[in-house]
Amino acid sequence: MQRQTHSDPQTVLDVLQQFRLIYGSMRRHFRRVEELCGISGSQVWLIQEVCHSPGVGISELALRMGIHQSTCSLMVDKLVSQGYLSKHRREADHRRVGLHLNDKGENVLACIPKPAAGILADALSNLPGVVLKTLHINLEELLRNLPGKEDKYASMPLADMLREEEQGRKSE
Repeated sequence: MQRQTHSDPQTVLDVLQQFRLIYGSMRRHFRRVEELCGISGSQVWLIQEVCHSPGVGISELALRMGIHQSTCSLMVDKLVSQGYLSKHRREADHRRVGLHLNDKGENVLACIPKPAAGILADALSNLPGVVLKTLHINLEELLRNLPGKEDKYASMPLADMLREEEQGRKSE
């Protein structure tokens, strides 16, 4: 059985517009988060995760956010140095460090436009399981056909990608 290689041009344009709508909506949301909170959307999400689980470690935090542990560690260090978070040795195991909110971090929580994890993560979590699984399968197929795909982006927070892009445009 031979695979069809050409799709209906109108459907291609319709799907392209759907991606544009998703991308533009995410950009607007994360820009609003940064304007209201003074820090990036991914930093706000990290603060919210620490709020939900005081004492959480960096490894667990990275897993929850779906980002690389080194990325998470850099974000945490920045938030600690800016006074949003503090690190404390855990009672049970003094080799491990737990994260806690400082007053400045708690103040951020008061200004977060919901959802803190981002509108795309929220929308995906609200999909019925079968729809989400179907979307996953179809996006995997799309990615197999995407030239120039860079796997490093899979573990980078969307807010950081969008912010990086906007900073790049400002410097041009």
